[in-house]
Amino acid sequence: MTGFFLPVPAVSGGATEKTWHGLAGIFASSGHSVTLVSRGWPKLAPAETVAGVRHIRLPGFNHTRSLPLNLFLDLIWGFRVARALPTGDVVICNTVTLPAWLHRARPRAGIVAVMIGRAPKGQVRLYGGVARIYAPSSFIARQIGPRWASDRTRVTGYPIDWPLLARSGGRSGSTVTVGYVGRLHPEKGIELLVRAASRLAGRADLPPWRLRIAGPAAVGEGGGGEAWAQALRADASAALGGRVEWLPPEFDAERLAQLYGGMDVFCYPSLAEKGETFGVAVAEAMAAGCAAVVSALGCFSDLVTDGGTGLVFNHAAADADRLLADCLGRLVADAGMRGDLALRGQRHARRFDYPEVSRVILEDLSLLTGAGPKNPTQSDHA
Repeated sequence: MTGFFLPVPAVSGGATEKTWHGLAGIFASSGHSVTLVSRGWPKLAPAETVAGVRHIRLPGFNHTRSLPLNLFLDLIWGFRVARALPTGDVVICNTVTLPAWLHRARPRAGIVAVMIGRAPKGQVRLYGGVARIYAPSSFIARQIGPRWASDRTRVTGYPIDWPLLARSGGRSGSTVTVGYVGRLHPEKGIELLVRAASRLAGRADLPPWRLRIAGPAAVGEGGGGEAWAQALRADASAALGGRVEWLPPEFDAERLAQLYGGMDVFCYPSLAEKGETFGVAVAEAMAAGCAAVVSALGCFSDLVTDGGTGLVFNHAAADADRLLADCLGRLVADAGMRGDLALRGQRHARRFDYPEVSRVILEDLSLLTGAGPKNPTQSDHA
């Protein structure tokens, strides 16, 4: 089951929603009985079975700016979900409050597992009845305590459609495209990216380049709000003129792959020390053959190593915009370096392809439910 504010399929975005829709399909095609509970949405049936996956869609809520209010809505959502859950062997929760009490309230739903969608903020201490905690990165896994929780934690990463992305490259011409795809929110470092690009605009030694930014700004879609976004666009236009292009969010998998495929450099300058968990957009861009530049958040360490599979800059430095501009400038100027990093990054991202991640999770679920071998070889992406 997913959260209260986005639907499955991910017709309005959401890494969690996209991930579990894809995994549910693979689980069902492997012969398992799969039910996916998500928020109801216009034009999506309240109940249906598609490609072997049974969907239950319940009334949900829009995301708000208030953390206390979001937690309250999460609690209400949990009550609704618990009442609707069918009998099963295991239930995987992508919420905060439900895992704390589901094993007592609905034992027939099965063994409880939880996927940590954001950096843990102490809620794991309430998960005494949770059999498994899936962490999207080794960085997040290290933040999970106490010891009993760490022992029950497995690192999975977030899956991506590597074959679709890998064949999406449509780069042509002499203009280098630097891109960002994701929520338009202050915590994502978009203002920092614009300042760094403004530094590059003053350099006469670079080949032609442009900046392409795509994503939602509405608060209900996780953005920073239209007023903030409009001010940012105005600043970017004043500094960069026609070099910057703003695109709406793209939720169709094929078109999203083409969007990544048209970028030479992908920059994800997030400042969210306590928000980021993995970097799905980074993995997708790497699979599409982009050279990646990321901030020095620990959650990206499973994906990007500085000089190995991408470039990393210190987002916490006083001159972070200069450091980011240096990274972007190196890649814009040096096609050979750009190509080498892109190739190594693309190869590395393949370990997060859907079949590989689904295999890891299914093997672990078989162990939890007693359907697997007694002494399986532990496998994860850490």
